[in-house]
This record gives sequence, structure tokens and C-alpha cells, in this order.
Amino acid sequence: MIHVIAFLHLRAGVRAEFLGTFRELTPLVRAEAGCLEYTHAVDHAPYMGFQSPVSDDVVVVVEKWAGPAALDAHIAAPHMKTWGAKVEQMMTRRVIHVLDAVR
Repeated sequence: MIHVIAFLHLRAGVRAEFLGTFRELTPLVRAEAGCLEYTHAVDHAPYMGFQSPVSDDVVVVVEKWAGPAALDAHIAAPHMKTWGAKVEQMMTRRVIHVLDAVR
């Protein structure tokens, strides 16, 4: 199993629009072969004292894939290319971690 944690850093003021595009994208991704989990999250507020704040302008994507081939197919999917072109100017940077599950 492959885990992906992506920190998508947004330009100020575009979070609502970005999240709207993500809501449209999510069912397409979840229908992909090998997709076990695909969701997004934002900082929890009020802060709980022990957490390190991320930022109001960061969306965290949490993904689980059956294996590398499923993740490769996801990256190449036409809807991902379309979505990426739509949101490219909304982001300032992306930090993506691809992790192997430990058993």
C-alpha cells in the first residue's frame, strides 16, 4: 500500500475556489482502480495546544493507493491533468510525500 500526504500551498484568498475544484475532482479520483482513500483537510481551529499550525492557505491531501501502479495511473489520469491546469495558478508550491505502509 502507498500513502501520499500532499501539502498544497495556495495563494492568499483562493482557498474557497480551490476547495470547490477539489470537491468536483474527489468522486472521479475515488472511482479510480486502486484508490483506497482520497480526502482533503485544512487546519483545525481552535488549535489544540499540541498541534503545529499549518496555515489557512494550505490544503492537505491524504491518499491511500493499492500500489505504485495505481498511483502512477492516477497521476496520468485525464481528469488529474485537467484539474492540475485549472489550479496551477492558485498554488504557490506543493510538498508531496509518498510513503510505503509498514507492516
